[in-house]
Amino acid sequence: MDSKERLTLLLHAANQRLTRQRLLILKILEKSRQHLDAESLFHQAREHDPGISMATIYRTLTLFKEIGFVQDDRLGENHAHFEKVGDHPHHHFTCIKCGCVIEFTAPEVERVMHRLNHDQGLVITEANLSLVGYCDPCSKSGISSNE
Repeated sequence: MDSKERLTLLLHAANQRLTRQRLLILKILEKSRQHLDAESLFHQAREHDPGISMATIYRTLTLFKEIGFVQDDRLGENHAHFEKVGDHPHHHFTCIKCGCVIEFTAPEVERVMHRLNHDQGLVITEANLSLVGYCDPCSKSGISSNE
């Protein structure tokens, strides 16, 4: 199932429909190789639809998050960055100096979630592990952990 079909099903289950603006935001998220914040999404959307508002971007991202289509991550900043929820959970490392974002998997986190579910009866719906520090090139260029 492709992203458009998946989004349509999720929206239908929430008694919503796939509007022209929602489809545009989906296409921008799919095309981007970055973790976009709402403002970046807005500027890219305006290139295709000059009438789209920032409020529409925020409402759409909120809806997409509620239905489990996107996740938001802070990536070491004080505002959210968005990406589609993929088939395989992953986490993020953000470099303080250059801002690069490295995605990684952490089977250990999945094991902890499974154990908490089994041992404590918890139903975990979301887990975010976001690490912040210095990437290898930046740490080799003389950045210390004290900065």
